[in-house]
Amino acid sequence: MTVAAGLSRRSFLVASLAGGAVLTLDASIALAAPQAGMAADVLNAFVRINADNTVTIGAKNPEIGQGVKVMLPMLIAEEMDLAWEQVKIEQTDADEKRFGPQVAGGSTATPRNWLPMRQVGAAARQMLVAAAAKKWGVDPAGLSTANGAVLHAASGRSVTYASLAKDAASQPAPDLAKVALKDPARFSIIGKSKPGVDVPAIVRGQPLFGIDTRVPGMLHAAVVKCPAHGGTVASFDDAAVKAIPGVVAVLAVNSGLVPEGRQDTLLIVADSWWKASQAREKLAVKWDDAAVSGFSTAGYEAAAAKLIAAPAQVSLFKAGNADTAIAGAAKVVKADYDYPFLAHATLEPQNCTALFQDGKLEIWAPSQAPAGGRADTAKFCGLSPEDLTVHLTRIGGGFGRRLMNDYMVIAGQAAKALPGKPVKVLFDRTDDLRHDFYRPAGWHRFTAGLDETGALVALKDHFVTFGKDGKAIRAADLAPTEFPGPVLPNVDFGTSYLETNLATGWLRAPTSNAMAFVFQSFLDEVAEAASLDLPELMRRTLGEPREVPGGRVPFHTGRARGVIDAVCRTAGWKGRKKGRGFGFYFSHLGYFAEVVDLFITDGVVRIDKVWVAGDVGSQIINPVNALHQVQGATIEGIGQALVNQKIEQENGAVTAGNFGDYSPIRIDAVPREIAVEWVKTDFAPTGLGEPALPPVIPAIANAIYSITGKRHRRLPLEML
Repeated sequence: MTVAAGLSRRSFLVASLAGGAVLTLDASIALAAPQAGMAADVLNAFVRINADNTVTIGAKNPEIGQGVKVMLPMLIAEEMDLAWEQVKIEQTDADEKRFGPQVAGGSTATPRNWLPMRQVGAAARQMLVAAAAKKWGVDPAGLSTANGAVLHAASGRSVTYASLAKDAASQPAPDLAKVALKDPARFSIIGKSKPGVDVPAIVRGQPLFGIDTRVPGMLHAAVVKCPAHGGTVASFDDAAVKAIPGVVAVLAVNSGLVPEGRQDTLLIVADSWWKASQAREKLAVKWDDAAVSGFSTAGYEAAAAKLIAAPAQVSLFKAGNADTAIAGAAKVVKADYDYPFLAHATLEPQNCTALFQDGKLEIWAPSQAPAGGRADTAKFCGLSPEDLTVHLTRIGGGFGRRLMNDYMVIAGQAAKALPGKPVKVLFDRTDDLRHDFYRPAGWHRFTAGLDETGALVALKDHFVTFGKDGKAIRAADLAPTEFPGPVLPNVDFGTSYLETNLATGWLRAPTSNAMAFVFQSFLDEVAEAASLDLPELMRRTLGEPREVPGGRVPFHTGRARGVIDAVCRTAGWKGRKKGRGFGFYFSHLGYFAEVVDLFITDGVVRIDKVWVAGDVGSQIINPVNALHQVQGATIEGIGQALVNQKIEQENGAVTAGNFGDYSPIRIDAVPREIAVEWVKTDFAPTGLGEPALPPVIPAIANAIYSITGKRHRRLPLEML
């Protein structure tokens, strides 16, 4: 896999003496193909050199705990040859016309920004050097930089960036495609651990998150939504609510989930959120929900059982003739696997604050995808997207939930209905759990064929999930390139669809968090039938190092083999052993293999240690944050595997009301150690928010089997 980066357009420097800033660098660059398979992007960086020779660098992407608020400025600072102590970091507003894509999702921040942000820093450095060369009348080739200064070794002279900034602004802007980048051997910031810039404020409890937003004169809104997803307001009586002192209004709005012209959300707006929340008990509402109240978990189970026994409705991928190969196989392995709907269950519930005045809408939003929120909010408010200013707040948990912007759409309509009055919309925990965009459930029927040597020669999967008009709904798809499909001679992947009224969405490591469990757990069964352990079956199935067709990018069998070998070495894997399980997965451009050691006491699974080996390319940008990302993803995967995380429905409505019904993982379930090893390869760096999560789930399932002799083919892995 190679990175093809085509850079064009221009970068430019603008002198500014306002507010103590002596230089503003605004670099706009077009990245034609930052990673094979990814669309062309335009990215921007904003750098300000201050009079005291500190440098303020704008962090453009939403910060959701993934560390991007530090990582992106590190790339620019490295190439500018700054000392990290000189760097100040500011969160930018959401403005894709200035800054390019601003998304926290898909583990895309690193592959999209690795070269562009470095080139921005290098361009600034080159112009500063040119200014110094002109000032001294020397050849730029004889100058060097360090710690925010330009140095001339021959004369012993030096000058700070701040002193050069105004002159640098008059220098021709360099071609970003041709600026010289540092040799990685000279990195002094990249590859060195840098703590989160917000950590001190978080520890002190200072307001940073969307839920902390305070605006003078702010009103508070509590939401009332139809219990059955997709239900709309038929009528309501708000007389009793409006009689409560402090209640300002009762508003009917569209969250963006129902057709225009309908309303599915009622807002009680008051001078305090507690007052608004308590007033909900006095609101009389009639819902139009007849079309959506018939959905239930029991109904899905019954319908899935019928569908999976019939031929698949849609063919996803075929190679060779799987039926013929299985019919002639020396051994045949069959198994059914399934997993439930999941909620995101963010610690910070959904919220958004908005102010409408003078025909403009100002929003404070903890959004992972603010551009989408801007467009949706403008649409439902009857405004132009240019009429919206979106301030990015730190996000207190998202995991994909905040890629959907219903809270922005709701808050925008509330503010427009009450011009001049800031309105904060806040979901409570029950609202959040019962009106999420859920990870879809799914059912798989696998059949595999082995030849006389134990080689896997055929694989079938009939996948039952949720869809409409012959297509999977959001986050319910199975990639036709799901491993090991592309490397087998005979494959048949097909799917059939159920209907649901639930809104669905991406959950951290979307689709991968489910597919890793079912495919790697089933492959462990196949390995056992072949008298092998799973790592050895994987090695034999992967074959020689090569690229094979993939989703966003090709799948590299050699990189997969690298992490498998690494984790087996560090964990001391010697084949099947009681209490030990293995899992591998490739997702979001990252290759990860994991080994779990666990024991079972009084029917409770206790995980002792997890070993992780990951290949995300040639460079770990911020090691301490990378470690925390892997550890956090692993812990989240353990929660999905073992904790009571299962969304259930009755009469079209989700039944979970709080963390007592849908438990987050607790600290006593966390392993005593999660050991992480990096397998560095000669590929461009990729992201870390998601790919470490999927493999731990099948590793746990396979370890439980090693102790109990019983296959647990349904999530969560209940020990009954």
